[in-house]
Amino acid sequence: MSRLLFLALWSIFIMTSTPSSAQVAVDSKYPNPENILMMETTKGPVVIRMMPDVAPNHVERIKTLTSQGFYDGVVFHRVIDGFMAQTGDPTGTGTGGSELPDLNAEFNSTNFGRGVVGMARTNDPNSANSQFFICFDDCSFLNNQYTVWGEVIEGMENVDELNRGEPPAQPDKVTSMKLAAPMAPAMENEVHMDTDAAASVTTETGTE
Repeated sequence: MSRLLFLALWSIFIMTSTPSSAQVAVDSKYPNPENILMMETTKGPVVIRMMPDVAPNHVERIKTLTSQGFYDGVVFHRVIDGFMAQTGDPTGTGTGGSELPDLNAEFNSTNFGRGVVGMARTNDPNSANSQFFICFDDCSFLNNQYTVWGEVIEGMENVDELNRGEPPAQPDKVTSMKLAAPMAPAMENEVHMDTDAAASVTTETGTE
């Protein structure tokens, strides 16, 4: 009887501890998959490498909102040719955000080059919340004024195809955004606690 119980427990351990073939493929393709975002858009997939070493709080915020499905279905409400494409506002107006508190700035020395991802904000440096933008070209004039937290490593050609406008007449969407590696259960619990305690944010957000 004890041998049967041991075998049953061992099979459960194997089932819960062995990564799926899909996860193994992600892990082998992208080092540190916990810092990889898989974003699907109406123009195709985009892969973003997050930079917790330079903007840990902003990366944590993106992971938190992504795990909640916050970005799924959100439009690119501001897309300026030669500049950037902005998303992350569930209202699609550029004035909305999440229910989590605003973030303090984490300006860093990373250059705002093509494919770099930064957090949008108001005139207050400490007002970033959920909106972010992807640079089409060199945007180094934004250096040390906005927080860089990631970089597109695949699919920039799909970003290039996003419909232009402020807002676009027919805006493209983030159809889904997921983490390449799921958040740990402990972190997920913290996410729920933070959400319950947070105040709503409705300040206008954007890059000027």
